[in-house]
Order: sequence, then C-alpha cells, then structure tokens
Amino acid sequence: MAVFQTTDLTAASYSVALFGLAATTVLLFIGSGWVGRAWKVPVTLCGLAALVGVAAVFDARAAWAAVGKVPIVYHYVGWAISMPLQVIALYFFARQAGKVGIGLFWRLVVVSVLMVFVRYLGEAGFMHPTLAFLIGLIFWLYILGELFFGRMDEVIRGSLNRPMQRGYFWLRLIVTVGWAIYPLGNFITSFGGYVDDGSLSVAYNLADFINRMAFGLAVLATGVLATEVSDNA
Repeated sequence: MAVFQTTDLTAASYSVALFGLAATTVLLFIGSGWVGRAWKVPVTLCGLAALVGVAAVFDARAAWAAVGKVPIVYHYVGWAISMPLQVIALYFFARQAGKVGIGLFWRLVVVSVLMVFVRYLGEAGFMHPTLAFLIGLIFWLYILGELFFGRMDEVIRGSLNRPMQRGYFWLRLIVTVGWAIYPLGNFITSFGGYVDDGSLSVAYNLADFINRMAFGLAVLATGVLATEVSDNA
C-alpha cells in the first residue's frame, strides 16, 4: 500500500475531493427526505452524480499512488456519467416551475454524453484534437443556450417561486463558470502539449467542490425552500 508524502499536493487534493464527495452524497440522499415528492428526483440525481464522483476519484487516487500519474480515462469515465446526471437534474428542476417537453430531455441527455465522449476521443488520440475540442465546445454552448435562452429559462422566469429563481441562477452560474475548467483543461493538454504532472488533477479536484458538491447542495437547498413555500401557501 502506497504511503503519500506530506508534501504531495495532488494526493491531498484527491483525498479532500473523495471525502467531500462522500459527505455530499450522504447528505443529498438523506436530504431527499426533506423535500416534497416532486423534488426527490433532482435531489437524488445529484446524489448519484456525487456518488459516481466518489468512485471516479477513488480510482484516480489509486492510480496516482501506483504510478504517479493519472491517465485521462480516469477523469472521463466519471464525467461521462455524472455530467449527464446533472443535466437531467436541471431538467427535472425546471419541471417544478412549468411544463418542459420530453424532447428537450433527450436532447440534453444526448448532447451532454457526446460532449464528454468527443473530448475524450480528442485527448486520447482517436480523433483530431482541434475538431474534438471544437465539437465538445459547441455541445457545451448548446447546453448553456438551453439554460439561458431555452424553455427551461422561460418556465423559471415565469415562476413566482423565488427560491427556484435564485437556485436556478446559481446552477446556471456553476455550469457556465465551473464547467469551463473542462474545455480549458482539454485545450491545455491538446494544444499546449501539457503533460499532467498532477497540477491539472489538483485543479479538477478543486473544481469538484463547485461542479459536483455545490451543484447538488444548491438543488437540495432550493428543494427544501420551495417545499416550505408550497406547504405554507
């Protein structure tokens, strides 16, 4: 069994992300009992996304301990599951404010999966890096377009539920700013010739506090507050 050095910042970041995601997973699953029935789906989806993050970080941490580097596949396996789950959670989040078509659901699922898969193909060398980066960027921008200008934005703005409007603001901000770390990392490795010495893994692990943990907690907090408003109405 590998023993991490005190000065090994990469190992420390994996441990912190692992424990943080584990705590978030437990809190979200417990918190699904604090919200109304309709809110259980988005909260549980966020809990599953955090749980996937726990497994992905655990595997990557083991790889770092074994060989001192983390192959890119360890990052993408987790993202390929957790990011679509979070996008689906956003869909069910918006459904609490109004009618959202099933067509949007499937578009978001397909786009979010392809966004991660295409980036992986580019970084793994199965696809031209420039083409993969641009296609992945387009898919991410499509998701942002739906969040800011699509049906989900319409129903949230038309809702009189203030907790939902505030929660949606923070969720959109996370997908816009927090998720930007992934195309940025893709760009650095694909075009900058950067070989990850652990620094990029540290950045990804720190980003998990926003992209997986804060995202799930924002959904949970919104669900709790919206349930209280509904109960008091």
